[in-house]
Amino acid sequence: MRKYAKILGGAAVLAALPALAWGQDAPTLESLAANDAFVFNTLLFLIGGFLVMWMAAGFAMLEAGFVRTKNVSMQCLKNITLYSVAGLMFWVVGYNLMYGGGTFFGTFSLMEFAAEDVDTGYSSYSDWFFQMVFCATTASIVSGTVAERIKFWPFVIFVVLLTGFIYPIVGSWEWGGGYLDSQWGFSDFAGSTLVHSTGGWAALMGAIILGARSGKYVNGNVHPIPGSNMTLATLGVFILWLGWFGFNGASQLAMGTITDADSIAKVFVNTNMAAVAGVLVAVIYTQLRYGKIDLTLALNGALAGLVAITAEPLTPSVPMALLIGGIGSLLACLAVPLLDKLKIDDVVGAIPVHLVAGIFGTLIVPLTNADATFIGQLVGVVMVGAFVSLVSAVIWFALKLTIGIRVSEEDEYVGLDQAEIGVPSYPEFVNG
Repeated sequence: MRKYAKILGGAAVLAALPALAWGQDAPTLESLAANDAFVFNTLLFLIGGFLVMWMAAGFAMLEAGFVRTKNVSMQCLKNITLYSVAGLMFWVVGYNLMYGGGTFFGTFSLMEFAAEDVDTGYSSYSDWFFQMVFCATTASIVSGTVAERIKFWPFVIFVVLLTGFIYPIVGSWEWGGGYLDSQWGFSDFAGSTLVHSTGGWAALMGAIILGARSGKYVNGNVHPIPGSNMTLATLGVFILWLGWFGFNGASQLAMGTITDADSIAKVFVNTNMAAVAGVLVAVIYTQLRYGKIDLTLALNGALAGLVAITAEPLTPSVPMALLIGGIGSLLACLAVPLLDKLKIDDVVGAIPVHLVAGIFGTLIVPLTNADATFIGQLVGVVMVGAFVSLVSAVIWFALKLTIGIRVSEEDEYVGLDQAEIGVPSYPEFVNG
């Protein structure tokens, strides 16, 4: 206690020195508290933002491990490009479209950063950065699903429209105070629906319109196509798991009070435990169902648990967080063979993880959060699904009919590293 009293006492003396030197009135406790809150809130956005930015590396490593050796460079290129496109588009139009006010969307205008103002509670630069990395995450979800057979430039065009318009409009419906928030009380703490299912619906439409990889479904049979590097894929999941603490924790949006700091800590714990349950459920399920443990499903089980808890990581108890993560993982595991029956080729399993687990996590929010309603959550899920699916399908079809979205059969066989980039990640196995 003496240590903390010394620190606090020293801080008070330092804060008073400018006033003594200039003969001004000493700062009030309220002004000191406001300054501290501004600093801590800004710090939360910055730390949370760079953790979520690090998730871009997680997606890149996960996808690099799940695709074949001949397509690894392409996945790395797509991921660093989509992050860059998202950053540009969210500055050009996305932020104000999301937070500019309005029932269904904000304004089509360039982001202008506000001057430093303690009354806002945080730096506008930190807020934009934190919101931008969420936008990039949405695009990362699409990248893995359509891997190994999509052309690079049509994919980039889709990302431009997804990050600049589709995601910001959807986000404005709740986080921008729009229709779902004002009319239905829809609640999505960190984005199980607004981020993850948005990316999931866009990925689903892309996979359907693009078609499956050659050799995946032949004569009614499913032919598994193993990934190139499970070590990279595992590293990617651990990076994503780490980044999720910024994704969910910083979505508390404030760290200037004891209550906020305690809430962030609780969010960290619930986020971690949901992922823990996701892994264990997937390990047990695959052992019982297939007789062998499937590492790919264990990895996606962790992610499904994380996606499921993202809609409400604050109000559940630890046992409830375990249950939410475990069920989210189980649903993702069950969705994988369902997609195969429908001949929908999802290379990394993003649709089961981000769409299926995201919908589940959103719908059960009222179980722990009394401020949400089941009908409000259902309306939000349906409205987001209908809008994103319709607009994404139109864009994918337009690209398919104009410039084309799928590489030739020969290029697919050779691999996109050779056909579109010319820089293979594994030059010894370029024909593998």
